[in-house]
Amino acid sequence: MSTPHSPKDSLIIFDTTLRDGEQSPGASMTREEKLRIARQLERMRVDVIEAGFAAASNGDFESVRSIAEAVKESTVCSLARANENDIRRAGEAIRPAARGRIHTFIATSPIHMEKKLRMTPDQVVEQAVKSVGWAREYTDDVEFSAEDAGRSELDFLCRIFEAVIKAGAKTINVPDTVGYNVPEQYAATLRKVIERVPGSDKVIWSVHCHNDLGLAVSNSLAAVMAGARQVECTINGLGERAGNASLEEIVMAVRTRADIFPVETRIDATQIVPASRLVSQITGYPVQPNKAIVGANAFAHESGIHQDGVLKHRETYEIMRAEDVGWGANKLVLGKHSGRNAFRARLQELGIAVETEEQLNAAFARFKELADKKHEIFDEDLHALMSDEAVTPEVEHYRLVASRFHSETGETPQAELTLTIGGRESRSQAQGSGPVDAAFKAIEAVAASGSELLLYSVNAITTGTDAQGEVTVRLAKDGRVVNGQGADTDIIVASAKAYLNALNKLSGNMEKLNPQL
Repeated sequence: MSTPHSPKDSLIIFDTTLRDGEQSPGASMTREEKLRIARQLERMRVDVIEAGFAAASNGDFESVRSIAEAVKESTVCSLARANENDIRRAGEAIRPAARGRIHTFIATSPIHMEKKLRMTPDQVVEQAVKSVGWAREYTDDVEFSAEDAGRSELDFLCRIFEAVIKAGAKTINVPDTVGYNVPEQYAATLRKVIERVPGSDKVIWSVHCHNDLGLAVSNSLAAVMAGARQVECTINGLGERAGNASLEEIVMAVRTRADIFPVETRIDATQIVPASRLVSQITGYPVQPNKAIVGANAFAHESGIHQDGVLKHRETYEIMRAEDVGWGANKLVLGKHSGRNAFRARLQELGIAVETEEQLNAAFARFKELADKKHEIFDEDLHALMSDEAVTPEVEHYRLVASRFHSETGETPQAELTLTIGGRESRSQAQGSGPVDAAFKAIEAVAASGSELLLYSVNAITTGTDAQGEVTVRLAKDGRVVNGQGADTDIIVASAKAYLNALNKLSGNMEKLNPQL
């Protein structure tokens, strides 16, 4: 066991919110949204940012390349399957990066090799070695992952890891792809491969855990105790199926239990809550109130006994300080009398890029409209405002021009909307069980999208009765699932905006591949 005064190893924090996190249903992000999150991750001092899967589409390639150009302090990584085309696309995408990494993977479990890859173990090893060689043509920083390592045979894992280390891989990832492992078992696997693989002391051992059994963080921390020195994780635990290990929980567990863990991170923990809120706003995935570290109730005390203890001495019931992870950081920044320069400067501080004066003027006009409705404007309000502003004209097929709603006790609610559809103005009205239902029906009366509404959720962006309401709408059509977001001090208007935002994403025809680690 380490002590607070023992020398500690560095624990590399590898964030995959922009890749694995984006694979959550409906969580696809635009290039600008990805850039905003990447800048926040850099501000938080994340070591490695997995920016995407460059070969999935031209849009993904451009997103990875844009992040590689913008980020200077963190390593920028692209995922690639173990084939030449994927790796060359990844190599081109990360070329502008100050520090670039290619992360290549191939499945190693018997069920994956037989049923998915239809390859023999010898073929899998050969392909893995070739892939590391292709990747090294672009960078010396190559990571290799054995997909479904958690259900792979130990002897085969040792064999393939030895081969890719000899080929030049610098980081070896042992992912629990389907969330099947338990901590003691997973830690034992790490220990055994580190002990048995020649050259294991020359590489960084990494873990990537999924949360299907609710054990992603526990498995990751057990692996750290077994010798892993990189943890792959996401903000808010976002990710495929039940999600990934939560970055905030990994970082604060290591920091809070410094007496146990022989490692330390370079993360600026005060940026955790701002990052959590930004990812939640952009993806439309709200954070549950009792979520560790970043949930609204994480530092709240209802019990009188707890309240009394905290008032007498905070550490009786709190093992961390709320301010250390960024709570209370939603400071008032601007008001109705603020000028364009102050507005521009605050956007820059938040990592929000405004590329043209025309975009700045449009955003500033929207800010002034919001300031007339809402006296206090916080950072979260600016993020929400700029999320609306980030929709480019070429993908804004549907747009809300004007709205009128009527709801009265004993009367059927009605909505009257004026929309532009493909640049042409259209008016529509409808009745519904409530004003939101009426608004959605009025939109569908003219859009006729044929989509299915999977989710409707409302959250307040900040506190107070004048807070903007943030609405998430999830739509599905022909196997595609998208989230739409809208924000306004009028919750019905926010709902209409969110529905139209989802329709715009559906009409954008974004094609993606979904590799799984």
